[in-house]
Amino acid sequence: MKRIQLVRYGSPETTCECIEVDDLPPPAAGQINVAIRASAINPADLLIFEDRYPGPESLPAFVGIEGAGEVIAVGDGVDEYQVGDHVLSLGRANWSEQVSGECAQFVKLPAALDWNAAAQLKANPPSAYLMLENYVTLNRGDWIIQNAANSAVGRHVIQGCKARGIHSINVVRRAELIPELEALGADIVVVDGPDLAASVRERIGAGAEVRLGIDAIAGDAMLRMADTLSNGAVVVNYGFLSGDPCQLTPTHTIVRGISLHGFWLVGFFQTANRQQVVDMYTKVAQQFLSSELHVPVEAEYPLTDIASALEHANREGRSGKILLRC
Repeated sequence: MKRIQLVRYGSPETTCECIEVDDLPPPAAGQINVAIRASAINPADLLIFEDRYPGPESLPAFVGIEGAGEVIAVGDGVDEYQVGDHVLSLGRANWSEQVSGECAQFVKLPAALDWNAAAQLKANPPSAYLMLENYVTLNRGDWIIQNAANSAVGRHVIQGCKARGIHSINVVRRAELIPELEALGADIVVVDGPDLAASVRERIGAGAEVRLGIDAIAGDAMLRMADTLSNGAVVVNYGFLSGDPCQLTPTHTIVRGISLHGFWLVGFFQTANRQQVVDMYTKVAQQFLSSELHVPVEAEYPLTDIASALEHANREGRSGKILLRC
């Protein structure tokens, strides 16, 4: 069968190879074998390949954060799954025609969920959901602000806010993104710059409370976002996009009481119990089925064309996700 392995660090399209490996043996007791049907290329995959994000301890290594597929065999003692079930793989080597693992490494998905949605279910939708849910108590009519609003996580934040009646302020780098994000449900879309705080306050009013900032960039972008926030607000950083450290001034933290928290989905898995993980993915899957969440797919590639897929995923200005199809 075919699998993708990371063989070197560098520009993403130069880092991976598709290789042939032996087919999986029958699953051991308590394990299942899964045929992967589709995998999304996540921004974190690209950062791993550039050696800018936690990844494999040594190379070569099998990779791929996201993947969903169909159970093709079950081992002795497995009651939770049966052949034909659709599942999400929680492993981190999913760019493969088949994967195997303990039952807890998978989460059952509704059969009605199409593979395009299932392929991108693991990382970005729950990240948006947990950041909106876990740091500030938000009620209908409240405001939040985020940067990198055109990213996959950003789009899920917009859609999640719309469904909950929360107002979203969305910071982007290019004005041409404004109509697209407004059509998705964004209340306000603004282009980043030195006058960001003034621009935001002109739109929402000086007294409007903005108690949550969701940051994917760090560096100066975080400073500009913090200037838009209300006293006592929380900044949640989940991304490395600028490559610069997170930045808040003493005025932000001491005088205005703004706090900074880091979010990593891996951290959630490390502390959550099995039922919490299953419940979260069940809820997110239902959001896709109800059309509350949707992210377009721009292109699909076979595993054998991994270099082209990675080059495409690394382009600026994409309008959708890049998928690998097995």
